[in-house]
Formats: sequence, C-alpha cells, structure tokens
Amino acid sequence: MFDRWRGRLAALAAAGLLAVGVAGCGPQAQIANLVFSLLPEGTFTTFLGNLQGVSNENQKTIEALARKGDWPGVAKFAEDNIAKERRIADWWVVAGIAYAQMGQFDKANNRFAEAVRMEPGEMEYRNLLALSQRLGGEPERALRTLNEALRVNSEDPDTYFLLGETYMTLKQPDRAVLAYERAMSLAPDAVEIWYGLGLAYAQLGRTEEFQEVQKRLRSVDPKLAQQLAAAAAAPKR
Repeated sequence: MFDRWRGRLAALAAAGLLAVGVAGCGPQAQIANLVFSLLPEGTFTTFLGNLQGVSNENQKTIEALARKGDWPGVAKFAEDNIAKERRIADWWVVAGIAYAQMGQFDKANNRFAEAVRMEPGEMEYRNLLALSQRLGGEPERALRTLNEALRVNSEDPDTYFLLGETYMTLKQPDRAVLAYERAMSLAPDAVEIWYGLGLAYAQLGRTEEFQEVQKRLRSVDPKLAQQLAAAAAAPKR
C-alpha cells in the first residue's frame, strides 16, 4: 500500500502540510492542493487512474475542474454520480477530497466514512478519513479512526505515520515516536517518516537521536533536513 500511495504523504510532509508547527498553516491552508501533493508522480492524472470505479471520460472531467481549482464543481460532479450509482466508493472519495479542499470537513468526513463502510479493507480510505478529521480539528476522532484501521491491517506504514502526526497534534511526542518508529520499520526509506520522527525527538530533547535523523536526511533530502532543523528550532506553541 505504501508503495502505491507513498508519494501522497511524502509530498505533504515535504511541503510542511502534515508537519506540526508550520507557521501560519491553518487547516484550510494545510488541505490546499491536497490532491496534487498526495500523488506518486505529483499528478492528478495518476490519482484518477487509481479510481477503478470512475471511467476515463469522467476522470478527464474531474481533472479539468480540479486544474481550474473548481472544487465546488468537482463536488457537484461527484455527488451527481453518487446519485446515479451509490455503490461506487471512488465517487464518495472524490467528493470527500473536494469538500476537504474547500475546508468543509464535516461533509468530507461523511463521504470518506461512507467509502470506508463500502470498502472496509481499503486502508487508503481510512487514512484519508483520519487525515480529514485531524485537519478539521478533531484529532481525538482521527486517533480512533487510525486505531480502528490498524485492527484491519496492522502492517500499513501510512497509518502509523498518520498516527504519529496525530499524536504530535495532540502534543504527545512520546507516543508519536513509537508510531513513527513502527512506520519506519515498515518503510525504512520514507523521508517523511524521518521528518516526523526527528521533530518528535527534538520536542523530547533527545538530541542524539535527532542529530542522527538530521544526518540521514541531509544525505538523501537536504532541503527537508533544513526544514526539519527550522521546525525543531521554532518556539513551541
């Protein structure tokens, strides 16, 4: 799963969209460009290609609307198709993403939750639901969603990564470290996990471990290493 969707979370973290303590980055700013930054090749086309229940023609329509930033149009198009065929979970996901982009997290959560109900084994749907819940200001609810997801699949690194991010939002870096370390054991080359882990180490005053993360990040992603150093040095809120 992480190989399939890894670029989604990686780009978010690298852009600071999932990182805790990014200055001036409220929920709506965090969710902005969510779809484009979540993609393995950085393209919305790739995301749409993974929507097996959406035809090529409909994918092109969604992409055209999204490229214009017409998220209300994407939401309406998705809702129109849900009205025609409620059993295709991918339409609920498209609607959820569109509402999240508009900062309408209650609606986004509802759509993602329906996709989870329809496809309970699809971890990406559960992860998107938890992400939306957290960015919408409900980290405790996101925590429950992620723990439920781990009961379905205890080997998903994305879920552990988001669990770490949620604990950071809840100002529990000690628990975040455990989640990040578990994610790292499953996806050792994922730089976004190293970023989160390094930030948690910094908040706990674990200097030696933080420096080790910095060293590794500098060797593979110097820009992200600089962002980590800046975030770690920022005053705690």
